[in-house]
Amino acid sequence: MSPISDRRLADRPVATKDVRAFLDRKVEEYNRPSFITDDPIGVPRRYSKKQDIEIAAFFAAIFSWGNRTTIIRKSQELMQLMDQAPHQFILQHEEKDLRRLLDFKHRTFTATDLLYFVAFFKHHYTRYDSLEEAFLKPWKKTREEKPCEDTADPGSARKGALSSPIADPRSGSPSAEVRKNRAGLVEGALSAFRHYFFSLEATGEPGALLAPPRTYKHISSPEKNSSCKRLNMFLRWMVRKDDRGVDFGIWERIPASQLICPLDLHVARVARRFGLLTRTQTDWQAALELTGELSLLDPEDPVKYDFALFGLGVMEKF
Repeated sequence: MSPISDRRLADRPVATKDVRAFLDRKVEEYNRPSFITDDPIGVPRRYSKKQDIEIAAFFAAIFSWGNRTTIIRKSQELMQLMDQAPHQFILQHEEKDLRRLLDFKHRTFTATDLLYFVAFFKHHYTRYDSLEEAFLKPWKKTREEKPCEDTADPGSARKGALSSPIADPRSGSPSAEVRKNRAGLVEGALSAFRHYFFSLEATGEPGALLAPPRTYKHISSPEKNSSCKRLNMFLRWMVRKDDRGVDFGIWERIPASQLICPLDLHVARVARRFGLLTRTQTDWQAALELTGELSLLDPEDPVKYDFALFGLGVMEKF
């Protein structure tokens, strides 16, 4: 554990240090391959090719609301429709191949949404080797959204985050600068991705394919104060790297220390019981607050506690 984190915790109630010890044990319990069996991350774990992992993980994350068994089943169904080779399907499909997607549906995600997702991925992967690029450029904003003045360039935010102090050891709560850097990096990345995903650039031909209005709800944004749980979960999968065999750690340009904890009602409920979250709304500001408190426990890898909070909330009904 970082000496800075230890010094900061020294000024906190004994209960805080007890919480860290307890949650560390729960991270060890749930951050293991047996966790994959009943989790959507098991879908991309079937692949070894980087692009296949990214595509399968992205769909599994986007589908992740509701019953986990259904999420996994629908994610697997889509991968089967793509011949278990999603990257090849994305790049090489013909119009007749898309017909098999027309009956696909998961809750409010329909074939209309899916066809736009496929078009976006084809546009992107014909130009870039990894989906990571989609989160790290100041993409042109879609004509349907107003520019957000406080959205940082994720590239510059990343540089600032790496050069700034991790925490203020004199404070019992995350420093303003830490929160600013974390929000600047990931908020900028998520906003950039949404702008790119719905921009005319994603069509290949300006005006040829515009995202249906209904599709917007499937890509959340901090600008709308969403907790962005599914995209933050996807980023955790791609960025976190350890030897436990769950998260992939195949992206290296976003540091794990700057990730935001995926926040849903289960995680929020458990976090409030431990005094890690005071905000009543389950939104972007709550996700920042929770992650700031988790950074007291481990500033280098705060979102590892997602395993503990989610496991306690979903598996143990804590």
